[in-house]
Amino acid sequence: MRLVKKNINILGTKFHHITRSEAAAFIVKCLQERKKASVFTPNPEIVMEAYHDSRLQAILNESELVVPDGIGVVIASKLLGQPLPERVAGFDLVQEVFNQIQNKEIKVYFLGAGQGVAELAKKKMEEKYTNLKIVGVHNGYFDKDEDIVASINALDPDFLLVGLGAPKQEYWIDKNKDRLNASVLMGVGGSFDGMSGKVKRAPDLFIKLGLEWFYRLITQPTRAKRMVRLPIFLVKVIVEGKKYL
Repeated sequence: MRLVKKNINILGTKFHHITRSEAAAFIVKCLQERKKASVFTPNPEIVMEAYHDSRLQAILNESELVVPDGIGVVIASKLLGQPLPERVAGFDLVQEVFNQIQNKEIKVYFLGAGQGVAELAKKKMEEKYTNLKIVGVHNGYFDKDEDIVASINALDPDFLLVGLGAPKQEYWIDKNKDRLNASVLMGVGGSFDGMSGKVKRAPDLFIKLGLEWFYRLITQPTRAKRMVRLPIFLVKVIVEGKKYL
């Protein structure tokens, strides 16, 4: 099911001009109507990866919903004179969907993260959303796609969250979406770590000010090398961005 919203092209990756509540409503509609949809939430790092990887860029651009998980993408859209309405963090989008489907006959499956993390995330989410139906989990370590696809299909989930990290999760979803019975397949990166409590979200003030990246930097200094990519991304947008409009 295609989303009728204008696309904002940032270095070749096309984002939907959509708010978080609109994105959640679209996902819920797909789940209720059993419409197939792939959902991705690129941040500047993934946009830069796609800039150098035409296959990844095609996967993102051919999906049904692409939203900006990263304030850097929103800043880039403003620099290009086509501002996106807001940052739509994958974690927060999933929470909003859970809130809307918790009392519905919609089944969820968690795939990804390290040993025991998805199980703990399931427990925490079921405590938070009392009637949420999480029918299965599996960590991100498996040998054969055929086996994991068969085990997921056996539980017949509607909403499959794939947290294998980018771009592995995007490739995996693209490769397997037609073999999976789930309606909506969403790449969620490290969201299971957040859901389980293994990684703490930034305080609300940091999130509201668009400084979640800074909170992560001061609490996880090892991310410094990754953070350096943000100014490189913005310079690339300033220099080359207009040619994609």
